[in-house]
Amino acid sequence: MIEMIIEGRSRDLGGFEVKRVLPFAKKKTIGAFIFLDQMGPAEFSPGNGIDVRPHPHIGLSTVTYLFEGRIVHRDSLGYVQEILPGEVNWMTAGSGVVHSERTAPEDRENGYSLYGIQVWVALPKKFETVEPSFFHHKSHELPEFEKNGVKLKLILGSAYGHTSPVKTYSDMFYLDVQMQAQQKLLWPKTQHESGIYVVEGELLIDGQKVSAGNLAVFKSNMDIQIEASASVRAMILGGEPLDGSREIFWNFVASSKEKIEDAKERWKAQSFPKIKGETEFIPLPD
Repeated sequence: MIEMIIEGRSRDLGGFEVKRVLPFAKKKTIGAFIFLDQMGPAEFSPGNGIDVRPHPHIGLSTVTYLFEGRIVHRDSLGYVQEILPGEVNWMTAGSGVVHSERTAPEDRENGYSLYGIQVWVALPKKFETVEPSFFHHKSHELPEFEKNGVKLKLILGSAYGHTSPVKTYSDMFYLDVQMQAQQKLLWPKTQHESGIYVVEGELLIDGQKVSAGNLAVFKSNMDIQIEASASVRAMILGGEPLDGSREIFWNFVASSKEKIEDAKERWKAQSFPKIKGETEFIPLPD
């Protein structure tokens, strides 16, 4: 059964609109997932694109998962990596990392589409200040399988007897789900927190409608019957609950306000590591 439904809220990121679902006032996290934005679908005319200038993170791992388009990732570890549909960039900030996300030059010149989901996964306390790291996984490396005709792709963690190759810091699951009208999927009961975000279409969950742009949070220890009332794309996510509450400020996630304040001062002083070839940065917000 459904514990609650969280409606996505529109956010303008400077000419580029996203739909934000997490964090939510009454439900900051699902498992270790502490942030979820839907990007697009957006069409960029020639000469336009996204330019998320260098900005810092602490205490989390980021995952950008695309359905369409591509993004060029650059970070202070020295990685420059294109993100293409179905691939995974798993960047762990730990004690502190800086990255930028931009449109590829040829896409900016010709115009292109961008559509995808970005999530943040909060790190357990014992890994909060781990050394930053970056791993990239091609689409074919991730398990793809079917359950009752429903197409599933496992992005992170373990589910339905499959395990993603992406190294995580806690037990979790994150799946790309594609369903046709009237198809059904059983999400088996789990002690962990879980939910489903509807990207496209509409679901019926134990008879309750969940529309596109909304996240249904499931009750624990119950089998969940999911049915597509139309063609659907959705993301199932969740996992082991966090070991205590988290403070969130801007791009920083931490188990204490002191860690947040330290990160703020470091960014003001520009003492975070730098990205080679980048000269811009996003200032600390008020």
